Amino acid sequence: MQLLWAVSLVFNLMAFPRTGKVHAAEVPVTYSRQIAPVLYKNCASCHHTGGSAPFALTSYAEARRWGATLDSAVASRYMPPWLPEPGHGNFADSRRLSLDEIALIHHWVDSGMLEGDPAEAPPAPVYKGEWQLGPPDLVLEVDSPMQVPASGTDLFRNFILPLPLKESKWVRAMEIRPGSPRVVHHANLILDRSGSLRRGHPDDWKQGIPGMDVVVDAGEGFDPDGYFLDWKPDSSALVEPPGMAWRLDPGNDLILNMHLKPTGKPETVRARIGLYFTPDPPTKLPILVQLEHDAALDIPAGDANFVVEDSLKLPEAADLLAIYPHAHYLGKRLKGWAVLPSGGRKDLILIPDWDINRQSIYRYAEPVPLPAGTVIHMRYSYDNSAANPHNPNSPPIRVTAGNRSVDEMGHLWLQLLPHPAPDQAGDARGPILRAWMENVLTKNPSDPTALFNLASLHMAEAKTPADFAAAATLYRRALAARPNDARMMTALAAALLQSGDTEKAREELAAATAADPTYADALYNLALIEASANQLPEALKHLKATIALEPANVDAHRGLVAIYSAQGSLGDAVREQRTVVSLAPGQAGDWNDLGVMLARGGDSAGAAEAFDRALALDPGNSAARANLSRLQAASR
Repeated sequence: MQLLWAVSLVFNLMAFPRTGKVHAAEVPVTYSRQIAPVLYKNCASCHHTGGSAPFALTSYAEARRWGATLDSAVASRYMPPWLPEPGHGNFADSRRLSLDEIALIHHWVDSGMLEGDPAEAPPAPVYKGEWQLGPPDLVLEVDSPMQVPASGTDLFRNFILPLPLKESKWVRAMEIRPGSPRVVHHANLILDRSGSLRRGHPDDWKQGIPGMDVVVDAGEGFDPDGYFLDWKPDSSALVEPPGMAWRLDPGNDLILNMHLKPTGKPETVRARIGLYFTPDPPTKLPILVQLEHDAALDIPAGDANFVVEDSLKLPEAADLLAIYPHAHYLGKRLKGWAVLPSGGRKDLILIPDWDINRQSIYRYAEPVPLPAGTVIHMRYSYDNSAANPHNPNSPPIRVTAGNRSVDEMGHLWLQLLPHPAPDQAGDARGPILRAWMENVLTKNPSDPTALFNLASLHMAEAKTPADFAAAATLYRRALAARPNDARMMTALAAALLQSGDTEKAREELAAATAADPTYADALYNLALIEASANQLPEALKHLKATIALEPANVDAHRGLVAIYSAQGSLGDAVREQRTVVSLAPGQAGDWNDLGVMLARGGDSAGAAEAFDRALALDPGNSAARANLSRLQAASR
């Protein structure tokens, strides 16, 4: 953004009329009385020493030095960076200056930039190197710093941060410290539930994985994480609303997706993330939904008004909490609105002059209620003409959809908080996810992600073998679009197994382990089928392979206990059961099982201790109480 400063001023210097008023009672305008409050509120979060902006504006001397530039930048609306048009959505933390504020700055500069009485100035904001919310509960740091050259193209890098957790945690707040703010355009945090990206890059993940977009495995179950976790140059720590903490589990990874821009000198980036936990699980579960029609993005060279549209009908009522419009360099006018069932209309956002370098996520000052049956619309126009100052191609060329910044995108992300009907069963997010995925398939019937998600919804709701067979049909369609995908094969196997086709399920799992020998879910599920067929040596091999990949997989260790017990290997079974209780010490049943094994092996003292642990966790555990009584009677 800083490299484009002077260029933007050339184009926009006289673009905005100075129609604000400076009241006579406020003349003369001084820095201390009128200008400092405006700069501290709207500019200083970036314009401070060490901030992302190229100069500071936290003192009179700094403001005077840059006064002429400041006057031009605010007059053109290039600064502060705020794209939404007023009147089309009421957003929190708006940095848009009023006409009066713009006129004040111009009058101050034009009249000689007087300081006034320093005692009248508010206290200057203080920006320290410490965390904004105090010491975090957990700090994660990128393993290897990245060197960004002085010049060249934009860089996109995904840094993987494994979580050193032994139990689930709820995150109430987060702060991303990018390490070198001036070189970071933006950063997004992605939750990888199963460590799939790290598993797919076993040799180079510590250096960061190149690319703008990544696909990760959400893990088992229905878990559409619905949070905007991001950093922009003016970002503060992100504090979630009450009741909306998000979950982290052992084995999860956080992926820091960073967009890096050369600044004219070599820079070193080593980001850190601070996490703040709460003991309270969430009571509200949002979902992120995307409108898009990238398949329609085929913009001819010279076309100054190419339009893409999409819409989505909400099957249930929801509150709209935040919105994120996104396009690349050809984006011009971005608009989102809602048509209510009554026929009324709500404008959600309008950006009349899009600039990829100033994009942001916009959170509403108050949730926007959207009744069931509301239709949400997006309409984006693109300018691929030579008159577009942001056009990266001169002369213009045909541009299609893609992940590179020189390709195009047209996305409108919405954070929704569903309000299900009182008699609705299941996860409240399910109906909205289903409507979204079905909308995707109307545009691309073979979209593998939409097919996979719909199949997963079928699995969550299935009650009969026929229901599971229907889910298997969707998984097969997804797999046809993405062959040799171990995750999809494993999901298909689960549906086949539930539908009663054990042999086909085994075939899919064997194919999954062949396609990806590091996919632990496939290995584990294959072991379960083999164990149920009494093929214990094969099951043992696949359980050991699972544990080699996931040493903390408690269920896999329990599987080993069962096989060793069936084979009469009591010593091995005891060893694995001790591992189980060390990994999951809060399960009374596991302690009881350990006690039974120790008693069989003649270790009465160890057995008694294990039964006592079980009863301490669950005083009503009748099995542990009976086993302890028998042990005590035998020792009399």
